[in-house]
Amino acid sequence: MSPAELRSPDHLTLALPKGRILEEAVTLLARAGLPLTLPEKSRALRHEFPGVTVLELRNQDVPVYVDLGVADAGIVGKDVLLESGRQIYEPVDLRFAGCRLSLIREVGASGPIGRVGTKYPRAAREYLNARGIPAEIVKLSGNIELAALTGLADAVIDLVQTGSTLRANHLEEVDVLFHSTARLVVNRAALKLRRERLRPVIERLRELVGEPG
Repeated sequence: MSPAELRSPDHLTLALPKGRILEEAVTLLARAGLPLTLPEKSRALRHEFPGVTVLELRNQDVPVYVDLGVADAGIVGKDVLLESGRQIYEPVDLRFAGCRLSLIREVGASGPIGRVGTKYPRAAREYLNARGIPAEIVKLSGNIELAALTGLADAVIDLVQTGSTLRANHLEEVDVLFHSTARLVVNRAALKLRRERLRPVIERLRELVGEPG
C-alpha cells in the first residue's frame, strides 16, 4: 500500500521547493483555499496546518516525492520536472518563476562544441542528439557559466532569467531549449483517492492564473 493510500482522504500532503518558488507557491495555494502560511525563520522541514502537511524539499526532490506517493501534490519548475523524467500529472501551469533553459557560449565563440557543462544532463543530451552534436556532457552544480569562461567546456546549458549574469561575464545565449514556469504536479493515485480535496484546488488555481479548465 502506497503512502497516499494510508492517509485520510481529507488530508493533503504537499511537496514544495525551498528557494525562490516557495513564497509565491504558498501565497497562491492559500488563495486557492488551503490554510497555509509561510513560517518565519523556521528550520523545520515539515509543517502542519489544518488538513494539510507541507514538506519543504530541494527542487529536484519534489517530482520524486509526488511520483512515489509520499506527497499528493507539489509545485516545481518545468525545467526540474523534465529533467527528472518522472511521468506525473501536471494539471496547471502556474505562470510564475519564468525562465528559459539555454545554450550559452562566450560572445563571438565559434567552432565545434566538444564539451558541454550543465546541471541538466538529460535535457542537454536530448538537445544535442536532436542536432547531431556528439559532445561530451559534464554534469556540474553551481556557477555553470564559469565552465565556459575557463575553457572547461565549449558551451554550457543553464537557466536564464534576465540575462544580466551573462552580459556581465561576456556570455550570450546561442539557442533556447525551452521556456519554464512553475507547475502544479499531482500524484495519479491521490487524484482518485483525494478527488474531493484536490479537484477544487486545481480548478481554483486555474481560475487564479487564467488558465482554461
